[in-house]
Amino acid sequence: MRVLITGGAGFIGSHLADAYVERGDEVFIIDDLSTGSIDNIHHLKGNPRFHYTIDSVHNLPIVAELVDRCDVIFHMAAAVGVKLIVESPVRTIETNVHGTEVVLAAANKKKKKVLIASTSEVYGLSEQVPFREDGNLVMGATTKGRWSYACSKAIDEFLALAYWREKKLPTIVVRLFNTVGPRQTGQYGMVIPTLVRQALAGRPLTVFGDGKQTRCFAYVGDVVDALIKLMDREDAVGQVFNIGSMEEVAIKTLAARVKELTHSKSEVVFVPYSEAYEEGFEDMPRRVPDTAKIAKLIGFKPKMRLDDILTQVIAYHAAK
Repeated sequence: MRVLITGGAGFIGSHLADAYVERGDEVFIIDDLSTGSIDNIHHLKGNPRFHYTIDSVHNLPIVAELVDRCDVIFHMAAAVGVKLIVESPVRTIETNVHGTEVVLAAANKKKKKVLIASTSEVYGLSEQVPFREDGNLVMGATTKGRWSYACSKAIDEFLALAYWREKKLPTIVVRLFNTVGPRQTGQYGMVIPTLVRQALAGRPLTVFGDGKQTRCFAYVGDVVDALIKLMDREDAVGQVFNIGSMEEVAIKTLAARVKELTHSKSEVVFVPYSEAYEEGFEDMPRRVPDTAKIAKLIGFKPKMRLDDILTQVIAYHAAK
């Protein structure tokens, strides 16, 4: 099979490329390296089954050519990280919405199956925890910059599902919940690599707010395995799936665990959201996925526990 991965030099995209190359498939990626890195795919560059294009998904002729050469498309390219989203809302909206428009339009001409990577952010301020795919999405005010990301990804979902209903383009939508592992950068606000790098460098570990907010962290290998299995299933088309772990942890507890596993003497420092991001920044107290739907379809069950994930991430950053 020939597979196209947009954002293929990114954290998840590069691991997905690894898995398909290892499986014996031919992989094509496109990435503008705005948040991805050539280092993530350097080990694949000599493989005859791997091809890369350094360009934007906004470049319709290039995307159309790559779509023509492939059987299925994973649209992973997106603005990532709360820090980037808050600081660059225009870029966030344009990257997410227009990029998805280009990919779906190109795919529709040849009816190539597309998996759209969305996010748990779309659940917004919903209090219906754990979040179900058919639950309500509760967005914050448009004056709060952080919700621009959630809204843009929700539009991506609506568009993908509309292409399926109206034009019969086979699409699948996945909502990813805090995927972590080696190659993830803390540059744009991702909490685990940020805490790990701070601990290894002996710097204070920064926790935003009171640290009582909880998240569930899924290992990138488990997520990639789920993505591939969904793509292989015809009965996944036209549906939305949560992908994530249900192992919930408070961020202040996470910081303490990182400190313990790295044997760091760093202190944990609590930083108000207004200092970390912007005045009036809103965050979700809990973000937990209901994974019953994907478990029923493909038997999804995360294999990697949080401590094992942290150990791998610590080893990766220590080596760097």
